[in-house]
Amino acid sequence: MKRSCLVAAVFGFHLVAAELPVRQVILYKHGVGFFERLGTLGAGESARLDFRPSEVNDVLKSLTIQEKGGGKISGVRYDSDIPLAEKLKDFPFRLRDGQSLTAVLDQLKGSRVEMQFGAERVSGVIVAARLSPGDRERAEREQVTLLLDNGDLRNFDLAAAATLRFSDGRLQTQFKDYLAAVTASRSTDRRSVYVDSTDAKSRDVVASYMIPTPIWKSSYRLILDSAELEGWAIVDNTTGEDWINVKMSLVSGKPISFISQLYPPRYVQRQTADLPELAALAPVVYGGAIGNAASGGVIGGIIGGLPSAAPPPPPPAQAMAKPKSRMAEANVERMMAPEPSSFASTATGREAADLFEYSIPSAVTVKKNESAMLPFLQKKVGTRKLLIYSDQNTQNPLNAAEVTNSTGMTLDGGPITVYDAGVYAGEALMETVKASDKRLISYGVDLGTRITTAFDSAAFTVREVHVDRGVLTAKMSRVDTTTYSARNVDAKAKTLIIEQPAQADYNVISPKPIETSATAWRFQMELPARSPAKMAIVLENVYSQTTELTSITPEDLLFWTQNKTLTAAGRRQLTQLGDLKKQLAQLNSEMASNEAEMTSIGKDEDRARQNIRSLSNVSGQQEQVQNYARQLAQLETRITALRDRTAALEKQRTTLQGQINLLIESMNF
Repeated sequence: MKRSCLVAAVFGFHLVAAELPVRQVILYKHGVGFFERLGTLGAGESARLDFRPSEVNDVLKSLTIQEKGGGKISGVRYDSDIPLAEKLKDFPFRLRDGQSLTAVLDQLKGSRVEMQFGAERVSGVIVAARLSPGDRERAEREQVTLLLDNGDLRNFDLAAAATLRFSDGRLQTQFKDYLAAVTASRSTDRRSVYVDSTDAKSRDVVASYMIPTPIWKSSYRLILDSAELEGWAIVDNTTGEDWINVKMSLVSGKPISFISQLYPPRYVQRQTADLPELAALAPVVYGGAIGNAASGGVIGGIIGGLPSAAPPPPPPAQAMAKPKSRMAEANVERMMAPEPSSFASTATGREAADLFEYSIPSAVTVKKNESAMLPFLQKKVGTRKLLIYSDQNTQNPLNAAEVTNSTGMTLDGGPITVYDAGVYAGEALMETVKASDKRLISYGVDLGTRITTAFDSAAFTVREVHVDRGVLTAKMSRVDTTTYSARNVDAKAKTLIIEQPAQADYNVISPKPIETSATAWRFQMELPARSPAKMAIVLENVYSQTTELTSITPEDLLFWTQNKTLTAAGRRQLTQLGDLKKQLAQLNSEMASNEAEMTSIGKDEDRARQNIRSLSNVSGQQEQVQNYARQLAQLETRITALRDRTAALEKQRTTLQGQINLLIESMNF
């Protein structure tokens, strides 16, 4: 806060400020509102605008000033948000919570004070101040030692002093400023922005800015019988100030807005840099000699200090830009609603890029901390009564309407209360709808219609088979059918919209959807009075399946050669590959059999050798040893034959594998 404002606050003075009452309010959907103030600024006067601390950042970002009549605005100033620690750091004393008077005076040694003790008036220089502890006979005492004008040193009890005053007027003022800064730091109510003028003439001044505000809300009443749609805007005045006869506009849309910290001062931490020659020379410490080596050290340092804080930023520039241009208004159209409401007039509207502005034609008054409902729309819209069925877990569809925005205005999103045949029919919620666009709304459950669903999925079929670069690619297809069976028990025909979730991998075969949303297909079904009806929705999922030909089995190849979509060349190549793969499988089987037999023979040989070793030293067992020797020789002969056969099979397999690889590389259909 400025020094002059602090003094005024301490001593109760009131600064004269020109009034700039609110004349226009524009509320948005993204948490801010535009305010325009208009008033007369006299010669040398200042206009004061008060804001909550949370609003000042947006004010500093958006404030514009326009003067009318040839005068000049000398500048804009505002209460600073300098942290209390920064405000107090230049004072020569500190006043802490619970601090005694002696602790304060002891910080000001050498300062001259004047004290009144009854009829005696004493003046002198502070030498020391202390708190003397008490005992059983005496309470603790606050004492100050002064150097009097005659040169005497005397102790004084502060409790006996009637008054104490600093002789130095500057120090006395510093105490007032210190206390005022502490008081201002506790204030969280309002911050002031001042518009100053030094011109010699009066003129009108327009100040406009953006501050955070509650978003305005819209609600609608839809009368199905007459296709009348009426809209009400709900606005909340939380600014702490009355809006008296203001021009009100409501904007639908969401421009980008953000908070930028412009109000708190910003400080930059600067580096400390000194020239090397500024460093003081430190003493040299010499160590004792050891042998022929000597060691020594130098202790050095660089004088440093705390980083200096950057000064706070200057106030905004004095030359202010002209305020933002206002959206033009269309002619006011008067409409009378049959029911449930009667409007004197409704708002006019206009597109502005992706925004839409509703201008309330008559002046609006909303007292502080109050809210208001303002009619902004009453027009006919295109309506078509429907049923909507989108939840297959229920058996009843919802009463609904297709609303076409034929108003020529943007319909801001909000709740809709629906009236049908003169009675309340239910409620719906609608998102923002541009002119000529349409939306479906549902507002109740239709108990006169029951719906069941049945799902069927056919086996997949192969639509195409291709081979390229050793990979077989098959395009597959699966058909899913959902059958909706509906029964209308009422004596009137109905139109049903079936909403089925859209699936990214599926295409609709039949019937054709009447429209598609971002998440669903919509199908229309007519329900005769007191009759059943059915609709089958057929979807097809087409996907691809790939297989490496090097890993494909002869059985799988046989399956693919039997596919009717395969070309003659493709069938011939796959058949040839299947024959070669079958031969390779037979070779692998024979080689595996040989390997198993050789393993078994090896075990028999081990047993025969063990028996020979065991019986060789046993008398009378020579014949048995010879039998085992003959058996071992036969096994060796057999295993030799198997090894020769395996080697021959390995050569055949290598040749056959080469043929398979060449065939796979050349296959393309």
